[in-house]
Amino acid sequence: MLILPAIDLYKGKAVRLKRGDYSQVTVYSDDPPALLDSFRQNGAKEVHVVDLEGARDGTAPNLPLIRKMKHSSALVMEVGGGIRSMQTLKAYMEDAGVDRVILGTAAVTDPAFLEIAVKLYAGRIAVGVDIKDGRVAIRGWTERSEEDAFVFCRKMQDTGVRTLIVTDISRDGMLAGANLSLYKQLTDEFSLNIIASGGVSSVQDVTSLKSANVYGAIVGKAIYEGTADLKTLVEAAL
Repeated sequence: MLILPAIDLYKGKAVRLKRGDYSQVTVYSDDPPALLDSFRQNGAKEVHVVDLEGARDGTAPNLPLIRKMKHSSALVMEVGGGIRSMQTLKAYMEDAGVDRVILGTAAVTDPAFLEIAVKLYAGRIAVGVDIKDGRVAIRGWTERSEEDAFVFCRKMQDTGVRTLIVTDISRDGMLAGANLSLYKQLTDEFSLNIIASGGVSSVQDVTSLKSANVYGAIVGKAIYEGTADLKTLVEAAL
């Protein structure tokens, strides 16, 4: 199983939000590119990057920073947040050179765009499924759509998406442990690469997710606040 340390970007800094609340921001680093070297030294092969301003506003203000991060690191990089047009998608794929782009709001509101993206970039397209009260949240978690989470996942599989990043918003940034039953149900029901996000904070979380055949797990607050050691989590996932 993969362990992907997370870098959430806001105003050029690495931060974390509490349950997706933009009024509850904690800054962890003023130098996000420097974090990549630390992640690599602790055994990470991939990194998960989110442009929080982009997710909320549908823009790409951190694209220059993300380009710099990708060009300075050998880590496989997936990026999400505000990618809602072909112009922005191509900027990330072809200019910044990121390895995988995550579509969130656009996957819900613009299925035609999603289909074109999947045809053009195939396995380099992932979809973020942010779940709030059983529904898919959009626009940086500030709105809840009427899409049932599991029905939406089925749609994504039928469209040809191979990877889903699934976040239980209620667990994100809370160090409360992963929602194991959710991820087990997803891996049992769908033939997709499921990456778990939200609440992953211990070796027990990692080993339980691995036992459930989850493809990967994103860790954020736990490694920034020192409640979990990235190297130990990576080793537990092997």
